[in-house]
Amino acid sequence: MKNRSISLFQNMLRLLKYRLIIPLLRSEKPVQYKAKGVAVGLAWALTPLVGIQMWLVFVTWLIWKKISKEGFSLTLALAWTWVTNVFTLVPVYYIFYVTGQLLQGHFSDISGYDNLRSIIADTFFAEYGFWEKWGLFFKLLVKDWGFSMFVGCLPWIVVGYVCGYYFTMAFEKARAERKLKKALKTEVKGSKKLLEN
Repeated sequence: MKNRSISLFQNMLRLLKYRLIIPLLRSEKPVQYKAKGVAVGLAWALTPLVGIQMWLVFVTWLIWKKISKEGFSLTLALAWTWVTNVFTLVPVYYIFYVTGQLLQGHFSDISGYDNLRSIIADTFFAEYGFWEKWGLFFKLLVKDWGFSMFVGCLPWIVVGYVCGYYFTMAFEKARAERKLKKALKTEVKGSKKLLEN
């Protein structure tokens, strides 16, 4: 069983690498273009709108293209919305909920993590039809925990956007420096060989 869990973990890391990092590495666009793409993707990922985040990124991209000449990488933005998914849904929603409750000053009125997990499990893994599941989920978002989650996601959106942008800029700068060092090493080795001949 241990090998299977390691294998699952390795598969998740591999998926993250190929879906999030490789598109960043292969893009030939300017660094700011890539950084904005990652930032927009993370900002939408850090909302309680799992399931429509990619559509929201696409709409954001269309609007941004109309307003700004610079734009952002749609591919990277879409990829980075996958930070929140079925596997991360419960902990992320709970963090949004707790943050929202704290921002509203409700320090003693925080329901338990197990409560949210059971609500989501009952909604998505029960024998309901597609529309029934989404109806129950919508009720959760709007009536039960929704307002607190939407209030609580706001600081996380800002943090996600800023971190996504600046970490991508730092990542690209470090990558460019490594490429330059490697090129200089190769050039120095080539020069030494020429001098020896």
